[in-house]
Amino acid sequence: MSTLDATSTNRRDGGARGTLYGVGLGPGDPELVTVKAARLIAAADVVAYHSARHGRSIARAIAEPYLRAGQIEEQLVYPVTTETTGHPGGYAGAMADFYTQAADRLAAHLDAGRDVVLLAEGDPLFFSSYMHMHKRLASRFDAVIVPGVTSVSAAASATGVPLVEGDEVLTVLPGTLPGSELARRLRDTDAAAILKVSRHFADIRDAVRQAGRLDDAYYVERASTTDQRMLPLDEVSSGKVPYMAMVVVPGAQASAPAPARSASTVSAVSAVSTLSTAPAGAGSAAPDPVAAGAPGARTGRVDVVGLGPGGRDWLTPQAHATLSAAEHLVGYGPYIERVPANPRQQRHASDNRVEAERAEFALDLACRGHRVAVVSSGDPGVFAMASAVLEAAAQPRYTTVAVGVLPGITAAQAVAAAVGAPLGHDFATISLSDRLKPWAVIGRRLEALARADLVIAIYNPASRARRHQLDEARDLLLRHRDAGTPVIVGRAVGTAEQAVWVTTLADLDTGSIDMRCLVIVGSSQTQVGTGPDGRPRVFTPRRYPAD
Repeated sequence: MSTLDATSTNRRDGGARGTLYGVGLGPGDPELVTVKAARLIAAADVVAYHSARHGRSIARAIAEPYLRAGQIEEQLVYPVTTETTGHPGGYAGAMADFYTQAADRLAAHLDAGRDVVLLAEGDPLFFSSYMHMHKRLASRFDAVIVPGVTSVSAAASATGVPLVEGDEVLTVLPGTLPGSELARRLRDTDAAAILKVSRHFADIRDAVRQAGRLDDAYYVERASTTDQRMLPLDEVSSGKVPYMAMVVVPGAQASAPAPARSASTVSAVSAVSTLSTAPAGAGSAAPDPVAAGAPGARTGRVDVVGLGPGGRDWLTPQAHATLSAAEHLVGYGPYIERVPANPRQQRHASDNRVEAERAEFALDLACRGHRVAVVSSGDPGVFAMASAVLEAAAQPRYTTVAVGVLPGITAAQAVAAAVGAPLGHDFATISLSDRLKPWAVIGRRLEALARADLVIAIYNPASRARRHQLDEARDLLLRHRDAGTPVIVGRAVGTAEQAVWVTTLADLDTGSIDMRCLVIVGSSQTQVGTGPDGRPRVFTPRRYPAD
């Protein structure tokens, strides 16, 4: 366990339990992170943060300068933001389940003696998602709150106008209030900060006008970042207003005499992503529908996740979120190794030739209430595990198990992109592996594809045990294709060992091909040129000549 600054409680087995830290990051500028927050982030065993399903996290972006290599990251992805949900409990039910599951994930680390820092934009107890974890975990573990600079302070600073002075009253208001109520409260206070502006901007401006405060009000977006913008509220367009926006109404005493009211952009030290990470109807979080406790019986599921062809950059945000939420990872050993280790999760690696057994193992785990991710390279629906899992799930004993398939970038797409656009017209994919289908069937299909003049992406072209198929496939294709037909070979695309080369059908060296390769055979229309960097550029035109 890391050395932080709270006394840890003990587990039943006598070991030390971890401490939960709710760490405020301030409004966006990483230099507004407090010294204490920076120290705790760097020292933590586990760093957790929220994001929407696009995968980008404002909190993580702010904290990134203070993270260190080797830390465990827990990305807590909201199931819904502004869209509808099919959850039987609606939006509130979906969020209740999410908060409970997120708390369980953090509790697993705390029980194991790992300190957890949960990042929060602004202050952890000011319209923050942290409070939902605090209510669920603070009664079981030590919890320490580290305050942060609030968005109200940053927005007030952006205006350059004092917010309140002397006996003036400052009221913080959510922009989700009905217009008449918002106007009443504005009339009854000296100064105000209005949050949750984005989707309610037009109604908020009308309420400020009704209260007679429009001439005093400022609009501030992305306070403290390099994209900060401030201008009088009456000059703001009713178009798209970002999530990180606020309306500030200074008190009359504090703001007199006021500076010239003109639009301004105030530069900050560092840029921060400004995409929303909170659910709809929230400041930094949705109202908590339940204070604590699981909403019902534990339900397992299996998600078959496409990792893409290479590292983290090739992984979709949806896939990353699902991998982060899983309790068990199941898959071929080398693919499991591509997922960063998380001690909260159990990893079950197996051989590449036991797909059916692997699928049933994952489904059995789900039947016992676990969240399982079955990992595949590329896209799981293309010569990979999705079909095996769904085939196994069709058995009567698994009919109640939910199965999801998360797409990934395919090997064919990755190899094609490395040289240009050879798949720019009609194309087909085929596997040369005869482990699950007879070679005679493969031969007939290749013959048909060759006659049809389709670009062909060849998966599983050769292995240590299968050396003759690619030779036979090349010879078959040469009976229908010109010897100079372009051929692209990609090996380990997306990894540090990536190698891509362009040759011709006649000159294809089958001895250099193995299972880590994908081969693309062009059509009669595929063209090869040279880019400004001297590398080959390959494309297949979208048009095809008439007969």
